[in-house]
Amino acid sequence: MTKKKPRKPQRPRTLASVDRFEDGLAVLIVEGREQTRRREELPPGVREGDVLDLETLTVDAEATERLRTEVREARERAMKDKTPPPGDFDL
Repeated sequence: MTKKKPRKPQRPRTLASVDRFEDGLAVLIVEGREQTRRREELPPGVREGDVLDLETLTVDAEATERLRTEVREARERAMKDKTPPPGDFDL
């Protein structure tokens, strides 16, 4: 029987969601707090709602999809049994 090497505990990744862009800055939400980064520091094509891994500055596609699903479900719960406003409006 061979002994396995003990694994180093992995540091949890720090993720940020892109809240909005203001001038040349990206406003990120990190652990419930706003942070800003220069927009050019972010990967090309990043957009509002994307989730970034702050260690690698790459978009985490799985985390982005989870966040979008959570937001969509929360919006559906909030609108349950309510008449939507008139017009063609979608967030």
